[in-house]
Amino acid sequence: MTVFETAEAVRSGRLSALQVARAALDRVEQRNGAVNAVTRILRDRALARAEAVDISLSRGIDPGPLAGVPFAVKDLFDVEGLPTTAGAGRLRQAAPATDDAAAIRRLSDAGAVLVGTLNMDEFAYGFVTDNAQWGVTRNPHDLARFAGGSSGGSAAAVAAGMVPFSLGSDTNGSIRIPASLCGIYGTKPTHASLPMKGVYPFVHTLDDIGIFTRSAHDLAIVDSVLRADAGDETCRALQRPALLSGWFGANLSPCMSRALARLSSQLGGLPLVDLPNVARARSAAFLITAFEGGRQHRDALVADALSYDPATRDRLLAGAAVPDHVYAAALAYRDVFAAAVDAALAQYEVLIAPATFGPAPFIDDPFIPIDGSMQPARANLGLYTQPISFLGVPVIAAPLPVNGLPMGVQLIAAKGRDGDLIAFAQSLEAQGLIQGRCAWQEKSDDNQ
Repeated sequence: MTVFETAEAVRSGRLSALQVARAALDRVEQRNGAVNAVTRILRDRALARAEAVDISLSRGIDPGPLAGVPFAVKDLFDVEGLPTTAGAGRLRQAAPATDDAAAIRRLSDAGAVLVGTLNMDEFAYGFVTDNAQWGVTRNPHDLARFAGGSSGGSAAAVAAGMVPFSLGSDTNGSIRIPASLCGIYGTKPTHASLPMKGVYPFVHTLDDIGIFTRSAHDLAIVDSVLRADAGDETCRALQRPALLSGWFGANLSPCMSRALARLSSQLGGLPLVDLPNVARARSAAFLITAFEGGRQHRDALVADALSYDPATRDRLLAGAAVPDHVYAAALAYRDVFAAAVDAALAQYEVLIAPATFGPAPFIDDPFIPIDGSMQPARANLGLYTQPISFLGVPVIAAPLPVNGLPMGVQLIAAKGRDGDLIAFAQSLEAQGLIQGRCAWQEKSDDNQ
């Protein structure tokens, strides 16, 4: 069931929160072995929280808009009583968190039930969720393929139908890429607009938490809970969409090119926008990431570099060597590129771009084609997300209704227009132009 359907069933008494929690925990037990999305199952906590929701309802107290809805979080959110590993083996024995992350508290206060923590690339530095300690998270639609990263566990858990929604984090595409490859929705909000307290940091200039769901309606519900202090706002679906071209039209798989052309046609023929110097913007995002990530870990690397995954360690060491003036130049170019994007968003309220080059690459062949040569997927799946990442604008990864393997687009709006952008996604969903998918439901249907 969706977030909305689950909460309605619990509130109406058709299902108890305990029934819903047990069913979710059972699905995790049954499906996680194949997908490897969940790192820790929080059975006792989930059942206790679900029982509390049922007690509230028995006393006539509304537990909130997420009554009894199971969810899980990327393993860089603080969970009281557990070490926050950020996907790193070196932190498995860290001191346990003394409180839940602010986002978890808001969701729990609204009646949601936390059932587990989710796999990720170590310290969120990667696009495939290939973890040296917890293994590879596999795409529920094809277990031979990546789920994307670094929030791959969060995407796979939702796409596999384990939970109706999950939380992840997005620095350079870590929500948008796995959402696209797994056929679900994912958000990178206006920078710093959702609560970051209790989230393990990577790149403070770019880090944001976000949501994975199977419907745009569910996005709206969970987003409104996370914005608990924002007050009631009337959202207006944005108008005047345009399609990003140039950089965003190059290196696409034929199936992605066809899907974008079909979407454009269905929307009446989208005007094309060619942003200037996108390659330079991507390079600037790379440098900001390397510099801030390297500085974040510099002392730990000096003390015990060998405790890091080598693939992560080498990139962090390189970032720690980036000079201050290079970082300053990257920040300065962000203002230049942001002005070009702001101008485009003044003319067109939504910019649409591919989230990835096409469907998920194979785990045993982890490369993607860029400019005529095969490049490592772990570092390059962010080809279309990274140039947008450092602008601080809200982006929704929206799943295209394609046959075969999932693919998605980015819906991009001006800062602060998060609610309006979600409303735009809802309007596209109502027209059947975007649509989330559950891999296990597809498999069940195929067998009937």
